Amino acid sequence: MNVIDMRDLVVEYHADGVIRAVDGVSLAVPCGKTVAVVGESGSGKSTVSQAVMGLLPSAARIASGSIIFTDPATGESVDLATLPRDGKAMRAIRGNRIAMIFQEPMTSLSPLHTIGDQIGEAGRLHQGMDAAQAREATRDMLRLVQFPDPDRALGNYPFELSGGLRQRAMIAMAMMCRPALLIADEPTTALDVTIQAEILKLLRDVQAELGMSILLITHDFGVVANMADEVVVVYQGRVMERGPSREIFSAPEHPYLKALLNAVPTFDMPERLEPIRPITPKLDAFGEPCAVPRGTPLLQVDRLEKVFHLKQGGFFSAAKTLKAVDQVSFDVNAGECLGIVGESGSGKTTVAMMVLRAFPPSSGAVRIREGDAWRDISTLEGDDLLAYRRRVQLVFQDPFSSLNPRMSINEIIREPLVIHDVGTAESRDRHVRDLMELVGLDPKMLRRYPHSLSGGQRQRVGIARALALKPDILVCDEPVSALDVSVQAQVLNLLSDLQRDLNLTYIFVSHNLAVVDYLATRIAVMCKGRLVELGETRAIIDNAQHPYTKALLAAVPDANLDRPLDFSLLTAGRASIPELWPAPYTLKPGEAPVMVERYPGHFVCAPGEASGFEEAA
Repeated sequence: MNVIDMRDLVVEYHADGVIRAVDGVSLAVPCGKTVAVVGESGSGKSTVSQAVMGLLPSAARIASGSIIFTDPATGESVDLATLPRDGKAMRAIRGNRIAMIFQEPMTSLSPLHTIGDQIGEAGRLHQGMDAAQAREATRDMLRLVQFPDPDRALGNYPFELSGGLRQRAMIAMAMMCRPALLIADEPTTALDVTIQAEILKLLRDVQAELGMSILLITHDFGVVANMADEVVVVYQGRVMERGPSREIFSAPEHPYLKALLNAVPTFDMPERLEPIRPITPKLDAFGEPCAVPRGTPLLQVDRLEKVFHLKQGGFFSAAKTLKAVDQVSFDVNAGECLGIVGESGSGKTTVAMMVLRAFPPSSGAVRIREGDAWRDISTLEGDDLLAYRRRVQLVFQDPFSSLNPRMSINEIIREPLVIHDVGTAESRDRHVRDLMELVGLDPKMLRRYPHSLSGGQRQRVGIARALALKPDILVCDEPVSALDVSVQAQVLNLLSDLQRDLNLTYIFVSHNLAVVDYLATRIAVMCKGRLVELGETRAIIDNAQHPYTKALLAAVPDANLDRPLDFSLLTAGRASIPELWPAPYTLKPGEAPVMVERYPGHFVCAPGEASGFEEAA
């Protein structure tokens, strides 16, 4: 029996004309199975899920087609396409028999209500529970989704939870009424790979326990390979290919599907990714490459620490502190890419912010090469500090929120030149056009605003802005984590070309080791504010020593059915608890670790006495 049987669905948006977002899509979701709808942003896959839930925007309407929902509990069927969105019949189904997990849990949860109240609301609305029953049912659901402390979580607000726990709260809310169908719209896009793996395991466990069906909306083929029984590939509102997962991965037929699969970053990637729409950057537009010889030490991070003083709980309570970075040291050579990887909260972004001098270090130093001498950046003032800002620039994680919506693309890229008083008005105009060509964008876009660009185009604008002052070092903070695989391949190839031809130096912050593997010369792995492993990229990928690094590698989903995630290795949280690491890596609370050179150039974190290690090879 099919829980959902969609036939020839057509969804149109009526705003400044008619746009057909979904054009004749047909698919079926069998009882107890997982069907993945895969495609790029703008392909129409989220519109399909919104149509099933009756959550289409006011400008959209279902022009034709049917969405037959059959409730396994009663055997009754209804055409969801014919139900008024705000009618009693649709409200009885939405959140009750069909539930949804949204892509961004922080914007989907009310900041004004506790987690307990928000999850319990579904039980009160659809199951007729009173406050006590709803609270007990909520506690059971939080246990089901493996919340570490369900009783405490009932009174927590969303901002008090990590990204992974917020997503678990969303799953608990969706599960509250034990639905027949769960729609998961990009449920793991913004999560760390370890948390993503835990959420995928959780969805599979809950599905097995409740016997529900899942409609999975995603662009990540690694997630598809580990979750889906059947796959539907959508492009520009139309189905390009559909079939069982085994056939889709082993014998893809449509060129679009093949292109999507070729764009997925993996540990055995070719020398160059193959984006669906390659871009051709005009690399001679940048001018002279960085003058510092490739391989020369350019930046030193020396025993860096950062302690944050947290808000006090009350007038008489003692101030609390959080050590976000603890004795981190490394060098960055000119022309190399140092990848800093770790989960959220590992301290990697805090290190990047201290390199940018956005945060002052609590102790330790960041030094930059000036000729044959080194300069501590904390001592820089006035013109010297302004000069350092020109040498070190940042590419942000979210290309939309990092661009001013009130400024045109021309104004955004020109702004650093104005601030640093570089050139004349005419030379700035030329340089901005050159930068657009450098990142593979048409200069005709300069009059447009960020909202009118795609995610990949916005990220390339961010890169152009960062390159405007011809820096020596680019700090890239998760620059591709929010992008589709096809757009991600474009941006990664662009960064690779810029590094090679302009002798740029990158500090590349990410949680995905497969992405870092493509760009990085060396990798630094961070956990709980500490550096736990440091070495050449292939040495880390092929011969990881530290248990935390091994856990990160094991958590990267592979778009290959023959290499599924080993969920038994992904015990929630254990890999990031130093006192639970196996000997000789075990660190007791308060114990000061050292970096031991296990192999030439390959360092690993261990207790001060480094007992149990053999001599470095």
